[in-house]
Amino acid sequence: MDFDPVTLARMQFAFTVSFHIIFPAFTIGLSAFIATLELIWLWTGKDVFHRLARFWTKIFAVSFAMGVVSGIVLSYQFGTNWSRYAEFVGSVVAPLIGFEVLTAFFLEATFLGIMLFGWNRVPPWLHVLSCCVVAFGTFMSAFWILAANSWMQTPAGFDIRSGAAYPLDWLEIIFNPSFHWRLPHMLLAAYLTTSLVVLSVGARYLLAGKFKEESKVMMVMGIGMLAIVGPIQAFVGDSHGLNTAHYQPAKIAAVEAHWDSSKPAPLVLFAWPDEKAEKNLFEISIPHGASLMITHSLDGLFPGLKDFPPQDRPPVFGPFFGFRAMVGVGVVMILLGWIGAWLIFKGRETTTRWYLIVTSWAWPLGFIAILSGWIVTEQGRQPWVVEGLLRTEDAMSPLAGWTVGLSLTLFVVVYAVIFATGIHFLNRLIVRGPDQTLIQPPARERPTRPIAAAHGEGQMTPGT
Repeated sequence: MDFDPVTLARMQFAFTVSFHIIFPAFTIGLSAFIATLELIWLWTGKDVFHRLARFWTKIFAVSFAMGVVSGIVLSYQFGTNWSRYAEFVGSVVAPLIGFEVLTAFFLEATFLGIMLFGWNRVPPWLHVLSCCVVAFGTFMSAFWILAANSWMQTPAGFDIRSGAAYPLDWLEIIFNPSFHWRLPHMLLAAYLTTSLVVLSVGARYLLAGKFKEESKVMMVMGIGMLAIVGPIQAFVGDSHGLNTAHYQPAKIAAVEAHWDSSKPAPLVLFAWPDEKAEKNLFEISIPHGASLMITHSLDGLFPGLKDFPPQDRPPVFGPFFGFRAMVGVGVVMILLGWIGAWLIFKGRETTTRWYLIVTSWAWPLGFIAILSGWIVTEQGRQPWVVEGLLRTEDAMSPLAGWTVGLSLTLFVVVYAVIFATGIHFLNRLIVRGPDQTLIQPPARERPTRPIAAAHGEGQMTPGT
């Protein structure tokens, strides 16, 4: 049997990165949520915020570990399946990944120990500070990873020497033309995803009649983030789309399933793109809608897929449907936030049963939106792995197809076991819920030895 190594290698990377991206996105938002809980607890002294911070820290620890494990696998693929890519971009991308390790991962790893195990060993202010530092570390991790990915989309600040990209201006490389929209778009997506999970967990507890005080806090904070950040994300996403239309017009043409640039483009709500016939089947569209969105003019024109040679066109199916899934989920998020805000105003956010049922099942929506967005981003860049510089087929290692197929099969089996176990454990933690007891602080006269600090009487209160 003939195996295409490029297709299999792309499938393998897509499979592993899809599993990986959901965990860093979740931990970026969750670390910020935990830091916020601890700051409020330190300010108000209310124990409910302390209990919630401890509860979500357990969830964070498992998610962080799964993100680290899945991320290591990705880096190995650069040297196995994509060695020619590593040779071409190594002088640019490798330092950015190194900066991420030095400024983000080491920072997270250092203060994560205090965050996880310092509840009864350090003063409250130090524990709160550690949570804030970990949240900042997750932000810095996103900063460097998005800088590297954005450079692949809109490369800048480099020169080609001896067949490889050579850095000339690091500020241009890091702050490349698409970075300033990609970073906030991803960060806001992470915060919205976490908000939906928090809201969903609170709704489930209320439906079960458990942890009512904690659930109300989770509901209010989750709804507040959706109601406020959702519309901001819509603005950022629109601006990101305009930036993409300027620098990656073929991607936008695929996203809109727009073929003919000689006339204004409709906003296609649904269609089945036929790439061979170069047209859309079963199309339902709004006339001039896409032109208005992309050019801000009803009669505006922008490049269609026919303007690009067939070998330079991205696949249409993934970007087209991925974009609509992402936007659809975004609209649902905003509606859930606004409806929830109205219920809070009426004092019914914890008693409106239909809203609790809907939100209790809404937790996957953020992850669906993130995966859909990455499908648009990565498939829409094809056939380039570095836009306009390196084709995907030229970035592949000289491997036999069966070897890539074998490793892909092993990845599927191993990931199925490991991640199923991890998600099962996360679900058990959520079912168990917040611990109602308070962890004791270290007394001033207490020895600093970890075991000694674990004993004694008292209650952990701000300022101890």
